[in-house]
Amino acid sequence: MFFLKVDENKYCYKYPHPAVTTDCVIFGFDGVRLNVLLIKRGLQPYLGYWAFPGGFLKPEESAEECALRELREETQLTPEYVEQFHTYSLPKRDPRERVITIAYLTLVKLQDVKGGDDAEEARWFPVDSVPQLAFDHDVILRDALARLRERIHFHPIGYDLLPEKFTLKELQTLYEAILGIHFDRRNFAKKMLHLDILTQLDETVWPTPKREANLYSFNRDKYTELKRRGFRLEF
Repeated sequence: MFFLKVDENKYCYKYPHPAVTTDCVIFGFDGVRLNVLLIKRGLQPYLGYWAFPGGFLKPEESAEECALRELREETQLTPEYVEQFHTYSLPKRDPRERVITIAYLTLVKLQDVKGGDDAEEARWFPVDSVPQLAFDHDVILRDALARLRERIHFHPIGYDLLPEKFTLKELQTLYEAILGIHFDRRNFAKKMLHLDILTQLDETVWPTPKREANLYSFNRDKYTELKRRGFRLEF
């Protein structure tokens, strides 16, 4: 280990100190499609480009504290689910200087987001209709989608994306939107009910004039326990 002496009591490394940022990939579900939240940058570099909410790590912060602060400042969000999924460190990924970013994944309800801070605009985009992104955020998005699709087989994710009350069809549509595949209705319902995290309510809706559907909610205690210990869901 090499140090440079600054004074009698303080030392520092002689190596360069790259800047560190966090970026947050925020997914939401509109009832049909999986969407990702993007911020229209109000500052250089990439002024006017779309990017993920994020910013520079302060000396007194942990990476997760930085990510949560940036979410509050740029979207007014305080999500329950935030997961670190990768670090990006290519030397020229940021034209300003050497910047290493730590990426986080979060799931939220679309209506909870508002813009602020250095964001000109916050907007939801379907994941298959994303514009050209700033920095290397296209790579980050691809990796975040891969992580979400992997996670859906081992942890429940609907609580943060669906309304409080929903039909089994809406839950199935969510899974289909994330995985990009179609499920048999009866088989999907059987698998979901077997997990024992759904509570059937004494309420129904009419998705079509000819069909009545039961409403469900998540059993929060069982959902939290299943999320903690995990499972393996095969389709």
